[in-house]
Amino acid sequence: MTDVRDPRVQDALRQACDELGLPLSYRGCVYPLLREPEGEWPLCCGGGCYPCAQTLVDVAMRTLQLLGTPRTAPVE
Repeated sequence: MTDVRDPRVQDALRQACDELGLPLSYRGCVYPLLREPEGEWPLCCGGGCYPCAQTLVDVAMRTLQLLGTPRTAPVE
């Protein structure tokens, strides 16, 4: 389980948000994905939501890569 309060995690999340264009005000939506990096993650529903679940997944995956702990469970 990733501690989202860890400054390293916050820095990586900030960088991932910047790289992928997710406003920092939505970073809290990524926390559940980081807390359970191998758990079940949401899929895009195609409904035009903002932020899209896929964007949140992309940011979480990039954050984990930056931390050197990439997701190993399959992303469906």
